[in-house]
Amino acid sequence: MSLTRRTLALTAVLALAACGAPDKPAGSTAESGGAVPDTPSAPVSLNILDVAGNLQLTQGMIDEFTKQNPKVISKVTYAKATAPELAGKIKAQQDAGRVDIDLVLTGVDGLAAGIDQNLWLPIASKVTADYLQGAQAMQKLAGEFGVTVTYYPSGPLIEYLPAKVPNPPKTAQELLDYAKANPGAVQYARPANSGPGRTFLMGLPYLLGDKDPKDPVNGWEKTWAYLAELNKSVTLYPSTTSETMKSLANGSAKIIASTTGWDINPRVLGQVPKEAAIGSLQGFHWVTDAHYVTVPKGVSADKQSAILLLLKSMLTKEQQAKAYDKGYFYPGPAVKDVPLSMAPADSQKAIADYGRPEYDALISGNPLETPLDAKSLVAAFDKWDREIGGAKVNK
Repeated sequence: MSLTRRTLALTAVLALAACGAPDKPAGSTAESGGAVPDTPSAPVSLNILDVAGNLQLTQGMIDEFTKQNPKVISKVTYAKATAPELAGKIKAQQDAGRVDIDLVLTGVDGLAAGIDQNLWLPIASKVTADYLQGAQAMQKLAGEFGVTVTYYPSGPLIEYLPAKVPNPPKTAQELLDYAKANPGAVQYARPANSGPGRTFLMGLPYLLGDKDPKDPVNGWEKTWAYLAELNKSVTLYPSTTSETMKSLANGSAKIIASTTGWDINPRVLGQVPKEAAIGSLQGFHWVTDAHYVTVPKGVSADKQSAILLLLKSMLTKEQQAKAYDKGYFYPGPAVKDVPLSMAPADSQKAIADYGRPEYDALISGNPLETPLDAKSLVAAFDKWDREIGGAKVNK
């Protein structure tokens, strides 16, 4: 399907999703061929595909539920793939009449691609959670087709080593001036492949005061002009966020786009020096992010039953506390009233050692914005690839 046709199709699907699916009797799904029981008729095995790195946050939740509920889930198998691979994998299995992937852990990108191709079962109304305000907005973005399981305010932030950048930029214009004075020193990954990259892209309209931050086609005049000017000083765009972290650590980049999680976790893991610092630019708005559980059409009623029970467990405060992890999606919990003190001891230590006291004030003191809807995100990625940095992506 062409990009234009995909975009138009996605617009209609998301409009439907935002309105919510019609109410059905509890447990009823036409796609499964019958009602979903309260519990499976026999223990089921689940094949889980992660395309968002989410297992780092939720595998402990899943493993604990499986151990404690052998009559619900007998075995879990995990696999990983990239978000661009997801829709093709699921569609091929559905076309063959044999769906082997039962549950997908995905970000906004994979969720949207699946909505576009009508791959997901409507499950969200079957699960309730006392979501944080930002997480509730992310759930609304998913409609019926995904359940928010982890959440963070994300970015855009800039990250740098103070010894190499003693006077970091405080505004978007200062960042542009720094890039012009230091060609190749400012780096962000291709937005379609990178959370920090797309957060930087979506955050600029707020920083620059564009006409409509939610409309990249008609409302981002200042943003596209800024990115084109910045592009003159960017020598390459890494294809992954991890590459930007390596560039920061080895000194080939001096300032990179980052987020709360990409700031903390690579420092915990020793991939970036502990002394790396972060900053926000004047006019900063958070562009939030979340990970979702989606269930492909074709999954049996018994497996759906087990997945719903698993999700209800994952969204309890006790299990959500595991989402602090080692700062990968900081803070991480999607539900209210889950302080760090509830997290496992190793998470508490990691955040104590590598977290930043200023995050509390940054999170509470700046506006929270949801990402672009899927139609607009596709348009923004396409325009960036065609007109800004596609030719410089490190493939």
